[in-house]
Amino acid sequence: MSNPQQALGERAEAAVADWLTDRGWTVLARRWRCPEGELDIVACDPGRMLVAVEVKLRQTGRAGAPLESVDQHRLRRLRTALGRFAASEMQEMCGLRLDLVAVRKADAGEWRLTHHRGIDAW
Repeated sequence: MSNPQQALGERAEAAVADWLTDRGWTVLARRWRCPEGELDIVACDPGRMLVAVEVKLRQTGRAGAPLESVDQHRLRRLRTALGRFAASEMQEMCGLRLDLVAVRKADAGEWRLTHHRGIDAW
């Protein structure tokens, strides 16, 4: 059984996947792993772009802003992992992009999501 913090992260990722699907995205994989690391969500956006979505849950501001947590080293690992996904799954898309969705738990058990597109598009 996972710990409460991990379970909360899994619920946040599920909420983001549902949110993207409601907006016309196709979720292809969740928690996809390769030697470079893990992609939280891999999806195809409505324009047929293959997107790795990094989900960052913040309950307080103590850990810093979500975008601050994705440094150049992390971007490189995410880029490489998304390239591996595209090659291994034979995905023909219009391009590759990395997005970040910042998640905060709001009142009444709802989620507040902020979508940062193209944190490292190529």
